Amino acid sequence: MGMIGLSVFLGRKQSNQEDYYVGGRKLPWWAVGISTMATQTSAISFISVPAFVALAPLGGLSLLQYEMSVPLAMIVVMALLLPFFRKLELVSVYEYLEMRYGPSVRYLVSTVFLISRALATGVGVYAIAIVLSVCLGTPLWSNILIIGIVTIIYDTIGGMTAVVYSDVIQMVILLNGVVLCTIYAANSVGGFEVIFTSFPAERCKTIDLSTFWGFLVGGFFLYISYYGTDQSQVQRELSAPSADDTRRSLLFNGFARFPLTICYIIMGVAVSAVFVHFPDLRDVVPADHLDYLVPQFILLHIPTGVRALLFAAILAAAMSSLDSAINSLSASTMRDFVERGRNLSEGRTLLLSRLTTVLWGLAITGFAFLVGNISSTVLEGINKIGSAFYGPILASFLIGVLSKRANATGIFVGVITGVAFNLFLWLNIKELFWMWWNLLGLLISIVTTIIISWFTAPPKEEQIRKYTLKGSGMLKQDRRWIKFYAFLGIYFIFIISFMILVQKFAGRKTEI
Repeated sequence: MGMIGLSVFLGRKQSNQEDYYVGGRKLPWWAVGISTMATQTSAISFISVPAFVALAPLGGLSLLQYEMSVPLAMIVVMALLLPFFRKLELVSVYEYLEMRYGPSVRYLVSTVFLISRALATGVGVYAIAIVLSVCLGTPLWSNILIIGIVTIIYDTIGGMTAVVYSDVIQMVILLNGVVLCTIYAANSVGGFEVIFTSFPAERCKTIDLSTFWGFLVGGFFLYISYYGTDQSQVQRELSAPSADDTRRSLLFNGFARFPLTICYIIMGVAVSAVFVHFPDLRDVVPADHLDYLVPQFILLHIPTGVRALLFAAILAAAMSSLDSAINSLSASTMRDFVERGRNLSEGRTLLLSRLTTVLWGLAITGFAFLVGNISSTVLEGINKIGSAFYGPILASFLIGVLSKRANATGIFVGVITGVAFNLFLWLNIKELFWMWWNLLGLLISIVTTIIISWFTAPPKEEQIRKYTLKGSGMLKQDRRWIKFYAFLGIYFIFIISFMILVQKFAGRKTEI
């Protein structure tokens, strides 16, 4: 009820679509930055990251590998892609693709986004709902409806402004949940020293050479695509007052994600100690449903009252992922399909935008009833879906920015080929680490685009004059930010160094 009341308050002055989808481009950078991170550190992180650290076969401290490419990816997004979107004052990032190639590419990539984002969000809602259903003994349908209906109401009324500020509140709740879980877990086993000594030495390995390069290279392209071409993230970035404010929000994420991940890892180490010392927790966490670990720990080892707060944190985090998804799906649907070629009044456009938000919310909520688990942890499942689509989507933007020869026919076939290739890998080559799909899908799309473009008619002059890197100077680098790009590069080196030091410390522990 608090979230709904907040959305009514924030949405009372909305008069047009720009207010609804990008908050009138006046949301403070810190709120945009926290909102972006709240979506990343959603219920999936709260439930699945500790389970991955504590129990997953390839888990443990190797989770740090997920984060090491983020600073480098932020440099590319801030320096290369961001200026286009700010200069063009887009609402849907896929509007750029029509400017550069034509409507067919915009329709295609927007459709790929709609399908992939709806699929990933539906899987996420289902996964959280089924975990809560098993652990709390509540009906699955009621959990899905609680997450779905409440989010639809406050998202529809408040738009992007409500999404951003609700994410800030939900992030505070979630962080309190992480701290409380860690403290109670440590107290259960006899203190923080015990939780670290109880953690299996073999799970202290931060760098796994079988997956390291996949995380480094594949993760680099995944995060460029996620922060730079995914409507659910770019839409927030377009809500800040200026390009510098958007850069600040991205810089915040570039530096803050790693320490936040450390907090989740410590929580996973703490809950792992409880799992080792208490048979009651081991008995209720099946090997094929590792995500039951945190909710069952809360039920068995957290006192009443605090327990309720922690389940509220899980629900709040689930909503922070869903609200972003349905708002961005609505924005893309309206801008890329419904509005295109039509002259609608501001009032009618705003009404249709809210209606589209409701329809997407209902669709994802309904879809959550139909999907099943695709991995032993939600974390891996969601990332698999993203990795299947992100490479080809990123290719359409990078080639558009960097190549004057790429045309609509080439990129259209290239994106389809890249997605089809990744789906083939998913279904038929199980031994290939899924993080490589980001790079392979990107390369297949780029090569296909280049070959076809060279044998077909070149793009029109107006399609390349303003929308390529050497065109109108839209991507002229702001020298004030070079030092911050350097800091991000140094931070990347720090992360790798930190992982190596932890690895050495773990090696000593194994010898002892």
